[in-house]
Amino acid sequence: MPKMKAAVFVKKNRIVLEDKPIPEVGPLDALVRITTTTICGTDVHILKGEYPVAKGLTVGHEPVGIIEKLGSSVVGFSEGQRVIAGAITPSGHSFACLCGCASQDGPGSKHGFTATGGWKFGNIIDGCQAEYVLVPDAMANLGAVPDALSDEQVLMCPDIMSTGFSGAESGKVQIGDTVVVFALGPIGLCAVAGAKLKGATTIIGVDTLPARQEVARQLGASHIVDFRQGDPVAQIMALTDGRGVDVAIEALGTQTTFEAALRVLRPGGTLSSLGVYSTDLRIPLDAFAAGLGDLKIVTTLCPGGKERMRRLMEVISSGRVDLTPLVTHRYKLDDIEKAYELFANQRDGVMKVAITP
Repeated sequence: MPKMKAAVFVKKNRIVLEDKPIPEVGPLDALVRITTTTICGTDVHILKGEYPVAKGLTVGHEPVGIIEKLGSSVVGFSEGQRVIAGAITPSGHSFACLCGCASQDGPGSKHGFTATGGWKFGNIIDGCQAEYVLVPDAMANLGAVPDALSDEQVLMCPDIMSTGFSGAESGKVQIGDTVVVFALGPIGLCAVAGAKLKGATTIIGVDTLPARQEVARQLGASHIVDFRQGDPVAQIMALTDGRGVDVAIEALGTQTTFEAALRVLRPGGTLSSLGVYSTDLRIPLDAFAAGLGDLKIVTTLCPGGKERMRRLMEVISSGRVDLTPLVTHRYKLDDIEKAYELFANQRDGVMKVAITP
């Protein structure tokens, strides 16, 4: 059986490159030869044992590649075509999809809530930090990449861009809004870009790293709050003349940032949560106005599917957003363990790492 190289979860603090069989293609699948992928913060949670996956699983969920083989029932695509697929891979016909929440199309969706929703790559099926990845329900999930766009230009679309933009979309940012984004990692930076596209005219980014502050300004942030220079809540309220923000986007996943996001909302404002939380959250009585403040808390899982991918690539093609500055480091798949060591320890100003077989 033909083999491929793949980054495999072995045990806590150990992801290694191994040889695995190249997947067999079912009728609705597509086998994609990976040309570029990357490491996500969620992959680091897997590496550290903070998020459980099966031993032997290939990790990674941000694929750019070329169709190597199509399933017998797949139409509308051709072998040799350059494509991406979202980190979330809905079937298009599940209960979750048909009730308008395709991102939750996972194994438990027909029974009710499932914490991981439709996230399959590198979670419940083999992912894309490998030479090949098998894309399920290919007709619902493959997005054809325009010839004019490079791999790195579309590399953020499968997850980071889709997630960050969804923070602004779910928060229902409007023209003239004031928006704050807590934590300017890759998702937070994409949330800044999404808020600008949605019409926000004042965008406040909260972070302490100068390189991330600079990229945030490039993507549309009008103000930067450095939490090491004083209470960020007080700084944000001062910037808004005590009014508060229309939408607060929480992009880190901690009690501290969640609570701060709640405290800076104007009356009737919206907290749009993108963070992945590892412990129970507490909602302070005063910040929540004892439940009487007309406040809204919304959560979002990265939207996937081919139409989402098409729209994101249209944004890139239009030139309205350039996310290539987020790619700060590049490694070959053979050096994936070095890439993880760099990314997991956030050394050398790393934001995103491009991995190429």
